[in-house]
Order: sequence, then C-alpha cells, then structure tokens
Amino acid sequence: MSKYLSTIIVLFVLFTFAGEAETKKPKESTKQTSGVLDRLHANLDLTYAKYGDRTLEMDLYRPKEVWGELPAIVCIHGGGWAKGNRTSHAKIAQSLSARGYVTATISYRLSGEAPFPAAIQDCKAAVRFLRANAKGLGIDADKIGAIGLSAGGHLTALLATSHGVDELEGKGGNSGYGSRIQAAVPMGAQTDFLSERTRAVSKQRLIWKQFMGGSQEERPKAYRLASPLEHIDKDDPPCLFITGETDDESTRAAKFRKHLSAHGVSSEIEVIKGAPHGFLTKQVWFDQMIGSADDHFKKTFREAQ
Repeated sequence: MSKYLSTIIVLFVLFTFAGEAETKKPKESTKQTSGVLDRLHANLDLTYAKYGDRTLEMDLYRPKEVWGELPAIVCIHGGGWAKGNRTSHAKIAQSLSARGYVTATISYRLSGEAPFPAAIQDCKAAVRFLRANAKGLGIDADKIGAIGLSAGGHLTALLATSHGVDELEGKGGNSGYGSRIQAAVPMGAQTDFLSERTRAVSKQRLIWKQFMGGSQEERPKAYRLASPLEHIDKDDPPCLFITGETDDESTRAAKFRKHLSAHGVSSEIEVIKGAPHGFLTKQVWFDQMIGSADDHFKKTFREAQ
C-alpha cells in the first residue's frame, strides 16, 4: 500500500468518526441552576382531583423564606393532548416560583384515557384545589394564573375564557370553589377551533380526532365548546400570547386578541425570534419566555389588587 493511499484511508476514518461524533452530540437543552432549586420548597405528587379510584397529582413549588400569601400559577404541559406529563413543565414552574409565586405543574387525563372535555375539567379542578387550600398553601386565592405550551397553551386559553361553562367544570372535587383565573400566558396555542385551518387539520390528524372524538365536521358542537374564542367575555383575564417566529400563524391568536380588546380586556403577543413551535429546549428562548411571563403575571396581579 502506498504512503499516499494510506494517508487517504486514515483521513477517511477520521472524518467518518468525526461525523458520527457530531451526529451523536446531545441536543441543546435548557438547564435549571442549582441556585434556583436551592431556593424552593417542593411538595411533589400532591393529589388534587379524584374520579372514583383515579387520582390526579400536581407538583407544587414555593420560594423559601417568603412569608404570606403569594399568587399561584398552574403550569399545563403539552403533547397534543395525547402524551407528556407534568415534569415537562417543571423548569417553568421552578423558574417562576423562584420569582415569587406558588407554582403547580399538573397531570391531566390524556386523550387516550378520556377525550374532551376531560383535560379542561382537570385544569379547572386544579384551580379549585388551589383556591380551596389557599390558606394552608400560602396562596392568594384571588390571584391565580395559568401558563402552558401547545396543547397546554390551548387549555390555558380555554381556562381563561370558559369560567362558568357547566359542561367544562367537571366533578374533580372542591365544587364550592370557583375555577376562574386572573392571568394567562398561552404559548403556541390554538384558540379558534371553528377555523378553516382546524377543519382541515382535524380531518387529517389523529391527535385531533382522538382528543375531540372526531373531526370538526363530525362534531361541530364539541369543537365550539372546546374553542377558547367562543367563550370570550368582559370578565376574562388579560392574556399574553407567546409563540415562535417560525410557528404557524394561527398561534398568534389575532382573532382571539381582537375579540378580547373589543370586550375591554388587554392582550399582548410576543414572538420569539427564530424560534419554532417547541421553543422550551433552547436556553435563550426559555429565558426570554420566563422573563416575559413573569412581567405579565406581576403586572396583571398588581392591577388586580
């Protein structure tokens, strides 16, 4: 074998392994600093709702050495209503709690177990639980908000607008307490379930059919009930929508925000430059989201006094 050919083979092997090493590099992900966790009390696996033998849990976070009643924020995970769990929003809950809130990241019944309206009924049960136990948990019962991404963003928006809709309240417990929230940050959220886009997507995608029990054409009344836009009134809380720049235009909730404004309710939109639908995995996008959400909650809760 010539010296020239040997050199080529060595270079080929080196580049091959280098390429494999590059493809095996871990994806960039957000990190929670130990400093944040050290400043929090955690109450994990706290049961907040019961349906017969079925229980639902939340993980609760509260800043240490902060006394008195604090505003609370319910964190609602995404996953197409069909997958995921409350731990996927743990960093959101922890980061916001470190800024002065009691936060709860919740489990809810996924569509494979129970279709709509089970998920929103669970979200409302979580709010009622926090309100019913506000004194023991150190929560200001008049200042409860919600935040969530994707499917969690839809549920956050629906939670914000559907107070008093009997079909959505459910029987998760604490029926003597209200499920109204005072602030909302829906992220990457679908808010118009009667749109032409939803009509087309609901015919094509299984996650919609499984969650809603069929397409928009097949179940128009259910889609109307599940649509945050259809429940807007003057008593709804201020909303901050956050979405990625490359996400679908529908997540900017233009029609929803216009209707809120028509009812005298403030709403804002923040578009994260360069970000896709799932923007929680990149640190700079995550940090921008937390800062904006914190500003919105602080401003809204302050004005609610």
